[in-house]
Amino acid sequence: MTEIDLPDAPIKIAVIGGSGLYNMPEITDLETYQIDTPFGVPSADITVGTLRGKRVAFLPRHGVGHVKSPASIPQRANIYALKMLGVRFCLAINACGSLREDYAPGHIVVPDQLFDYTIGTRDRTFFEDGIVAHVSVAQPFDDVLRNIMADAIEAVGGVVHSSGTFLIEDGPRFATRAESRIFRNWGCDIIGMTTAPEAFLAREAEMAYATMAHITDYDVWHDHPVTVEMVTATFQRNITLAQQALAKAVEILDADMVTPSHSALDGAIMTSQDKMPADLIVRLKPIIGRTLGL
Repeated sequence: MTEIDLPDAPIKIAVIGGSGLYNMPEITDLETYQIDTPFGVPSADITVGTLRGKRVAFLPRHGVGHVKSPASIPQRANIYALKMLGVRFCLAINACGSLREDYAPGHIVVPDQLFDYTIGTRDRTFFEDGIVAHVSVAQPFDDVLRNIMADAIEAVGGVVHSSGTFLIEDGPRFATRAESRIFRNWGCDIIGMTTAPEAFLAREAEMAYATMAHITDYDVWHDHPVTVEMVTATFQRNITLAQQALAKAVEILDADMVTPSHSALDGAIMTSQDKMPADLIVRLKPIIGRTLGL
């Protein structure tokens, strides 16, 4: 890990999504930060700009040009880098498939639940041997931020569903028809590939995290193939709506307010501080510093 330059003031709001989200004329005073972390480098350099009077960090989840496959996204590095910038609120944008008839392509879901159906090969926690923590994710998304997102989408004219269970599969392939039908029977509402472990890592980092999931297609339970062309075309039609909703959410968000996510580590760290390796405390200081009083 090399020495890096960080902004003079904390960047309290971040957006994780595609590069198109910060390519809008309303964002000004752009700066770029190359950040290294103990978990490697993020998916891309982080762009910071002013949106509705607030400084916001933008990180393209799949890298510039969509070069990182879902299972190879450096999610720990992404969340850690945002934490280094001072981020307290993380607004995510996803494309997703629908597992129910009334959640139609073009609609946006602000899910309240998450089903992690990845197979365990992704790095999914900051807490490994040496410092052990068990963080509650019964409510995996921050409800305060979810409500702000839903209100923002509605305010700009989007069709929003303010709850739903988001199933996350590994990818990069789409689901089989048998899988899709089983996921429906399990009670899942939408399906995607990247929100786990992103949401869990954000909770460990004590960030308020929520996502607006843009429905690009009915998944294959609907007896039609899902293609990249279909997904891309629908998402591109929605990009202006996504930008408008994102700007509205930033406008109404009080970046200094406190939600339960900001104290997620209280009572969660099981390891006695005097048993924690000194090098590991340094490695995780941005994550555990508040809890340990550092």
